[in-house]
Amino acid sequence: MRYITTIGLEVHVQLKTRSKMFCGCATGFGAEPNTNVCPVCLGYPGALPVMNEEALKKTALTGLMLGCTVPDLCKFDRKNYFYPDMPKNYQITQFDQPICVGGGVPLHEFAYPKDAQKSIAAPGKVVNLTRIHLEEDVAKSQHFDTNSGIDFNRAGTPLMEIVSEPEIDSPEEAAAYLTSLQQILIYGGVSDADMEKGQLRCDCNVSVRPEGQKELGTKIEIKNMNSISAVRRALAYEIERQTEAVMRGEKLRQSTRGWDDDAGQTRHQRDKEDAHDYRYFPDPDLLPVDTRVFMDEVRSRRPELPSEKRDRFVAQYGITAYDASVLASEKGLAEFYDAAAKGAKDAKTAANLVINDLLSALSAAEKSIAEVPFPAGHLSDLVNIIHGGSISSKQGKEVFAEMFATGKAPALIVEEKGMKQESDAGALEVLCKQAIEGSAKAVAEYKAGKLGAINAIKGQVMKLSGGKANPAIVNDLLQKLLS
Repeated sequence: MRYITTIGLEVHVQLKTRSKMFCGCATGFGAEPNTNVCPVCLGYPGALPVMNEEALKKTALTGLMLGCTVPDLCKFDRKNYFYPDMPKNYQITQFDQPICVGGGVPLHEFAYPKDAQKSIAAPGKVVNLTRIHLEEDVAKSQHFDTNSGIDFNRAGTPLMEIVSEPEIDSPEEAAAYLTSLQQILIYGGVSDADMEKGQLRCDCNVSVRPEGQKELGTKIEIKNMNSISAVRRALAYEIERQTEAVMRGEKLRQSTRGWDDDAGQTRHQRDKEDAHDYRYFPDPDLLPVDTRVFMDEVRSRRPELPSEKRDRFVAQYGITAYDASVLASEKGLAEFYDAAAKGAKDAKTAANLVINDLLSALSAAEKSIAEVPFPAGHLSDLVNIIHGGSISSKQGKEVFAEMFATGKAPALIVEEKGMKQESDAGALEVLCKQAIEGSAKAVAEYKAGKLGAINAIKGQVMKLSGGKANPAIVNDLLQKLLS
């Protein structure tokens, strides 16, 4: 019997704000434990919350980027539970009136893992969203050999929860969803979305059911995944585990599991609560929010999204869809290429230099795009020097390597190394005639129909010119002289 997998994702995103959601404590990664705290985020009695307006705006911006509706009014609620990482014993969140509803995340081809891009089950799929709500993050628990500690620096950090509909059909689609979403969040500047720093965390809800059964199977949640590859592996394991259990006739229980990456398996943590167990009620210390007050500003902040940038690169610069997807995959990289291509006479050559040379050099040097040692205009200049025939494409790669090592302008490097090609047709014609006179055998072979013999004559021209002859002009002259 064939079994159908259904996956829904709950993605928690730390917003990029200077202060926490309901107090003035600083946010940020890496501070000494329990230093960015105050009576509000520690839950002291009588301490009152004050809303972070920038967090509201960035959540609304996320909704615009994902095609959500932003209702005129939203409100905050208390979600009650007792756990060491929740200092108030309740979390301020949103329940029945979230700030964003609906929308969707597009699964474009190049968001899928590379090994899955040739077997996409539903090209162009958009995974619909249920809602995006805003809440405060919890503290971070740290477990040691004989004890545990809690760092409250993270408690109160503005946290978006982006909830998908149960429309994801495979681990590969889940990976594509997270990749696409992460790109959009970074483009909008709403979050750095660094999973290693806990700025983007994912809970996966997964169930299996026999083909033909309309009712979804028992939902089991995998908590706090912190890498896209781990999400894919955990889902693959859990789907297989649940399928085998159902085939044995086992009745699955709604529960929460954790992922043990070293062991490559999920482990039971607790039975899952239902919504009523949290006893939601409106937070009496916070008034409802009228989003109309700031939506004009939020609309003005909407950036060009990754999919829009990919389409524009193809249309404006004539590059391939694949190259456009690579260049648009990272905001900083897209901005660098865009600036270089606008000043280049050949945007395709600029794309090749960025993808093949710049990315390789950055990887070898373990640097980010923000650490490129020369401005985008230098890349434009290099493309134009190559395009103008002053140096060959091969020489261009040598100049690029020197640019990356020193930050010098390409024209200066060409001058210092004496690399400028000879492109004067009159001077080159003299050299071509000398080469023809000294290459009787190659000339005879070429005239007998062996067209590749012209390369030997070209080699003589390059030798006579000290390697500075423009190969394209030499080729045209030789063909003309030998015809």
